[in-house]
Amino acid sequence: MSPEVKAFFDEATNTVSYVVRDPMSKKAAIIDSVLDFDYASGHTDTRSADAIIAYVKEQEFEIEWLLETHVHADHLSAAPYIQQQVGGKIGIGEKIKVVQDTFGKVFNEGTEFQRDGSQFDQLFKQGDSFHIGQLRGDVLHTPGHTPACLTYVIEDAAFVGDTLFMPDFGTARCDFPGGSAETLFESVQKILALPDETRIFVGHDYKAPGRDVYAWESTVGEQKAKNIHVGGGHDKTDFVKMRTERDATLAMPRLIIPSLQVNMRAGQMPEPEDNGTVYLKVPVNKL
Repeated sequence: MSPEVKAFFDEATNTVSYVVRDPMSKKAAIIDSVLDFDYASGHTDTRSADAIIAYVKEQEFEIEWLLETHVHADHLSAAPYIQQQVGGKIGIGEKIKVVQDTFGKVFNEGTEFQRDGSQFDQLFKQGDSFHIGQLRGDVLHTPGHTPACLTYVIEDAAFVGDTLFMPDFGTARCDFPGGSAETLFESVQKILALPDETRIFVGHDYKAPGRDVYAWESTVGEQKAKNIHVGGGHDKTDFVKMRTERDATLAMPRLIIPSLQVNMRAGQMPEPEDNGTVYLKVPVNKL
């Protein structure tokens, strides 16, 4: 059985969110939603999430899961907001606990910040499975970009988050705390071991040089043959050298500071301070 997939592209953060539906029912899941955030003003907006909610309601879908491929560093998750509107359980990889411990220290979070993943409804590990109606989803732990990255393989569709990009753009950076180019290469091999016809849905697209339109779907076969970083016989040594050198030239994502603080809390803001206002910290010279 092949899931029906509807993509929602957020150009402000180059993020692709997905609604994945069981074609035999109205059961569905939402993967990697976006809460709009204007850093300069500190204002949030729900227009991106509202577009997904409107589609779900129009189609009369029943949302079973709100899945996060990892703790995103380039956008805020709208999972709690969407959950309030249409339901669903929020899931992420069990290694979120490593991410919470790492960034709990970076942001000097107090003891009230739980580092056990309890903010999420479900913590997945390698080999776990879940269902969306009659669709079976299998969990691959694919770290490298972050320690908690997962790929959700739902029948013939794999949602790879930031592990792979389109073949003409390559792979994700590995220079965040807990990242590893060596580990990412091994994770990519797990994905490329899937059947060649497996559809690959990426978490971001940036229009590779020479391509004028955004794209987010390829196949395992296309990635194996054409991915500029890992396809066509690239070996691990060359990949690690390329990835390390390239990452050293990249600026930090524009929204990394607010994104990490919110996303490690399953999309919730920090608790308001005694004046009723929510604050996000900016650690100086730490990232």
